[in-house]
Amino acid sequence: MSGGEVAGILVAVFWAILVSFLAVALARLAQVLKATTKLVADVTEQAVPLLADASTTVRSARTQLDRVDAIASDVQEVTSNASALSSTVASTFGGPLVKVAAFGYGVRKALGRSREEAPRSAERRTVIVGRTVPAARRRKQKG
Repeated sequence: MSGGEVAGILVAVFWAILVSFLAVALARLAQVLKATTKLVADVTEQAVPLLADASTTVRSARTQLDRVDAIASDVQEVTSNASALSSTVASTFGGPLVKVAAFGYGVRKALGRSREEAPRSAERRTVIVGRTVPAARRRKQKG
């Protein structure tokens, strides 16, 4: 065997080993791709129902928010109606109730004075044009 033939055999063996390693690597890569494909298929099978559930949940939440919005607007309307009713009642019954209370107070005072002794004339004073005049001066003005 000559040197050229030995070199050719070494190159052929080297290429055979290299091809073997590449074949093993490609076989493992094929297994990884199969596992990845299976994993993606499983995730897709689980994700589609989850997305459908999420979509249903979002729709339900939107419906509930619409209901809460309607309730809030109703409460606001009731509040404004109650405020209007309160001011109407105050304006309608407030004045007459104050008058009735004042009348009752006047009646109690009048009944209380009639029971007490009459005030003495020396203590009585008369108001003339915003001023109080003693009883002695009143007699002079009248007479």
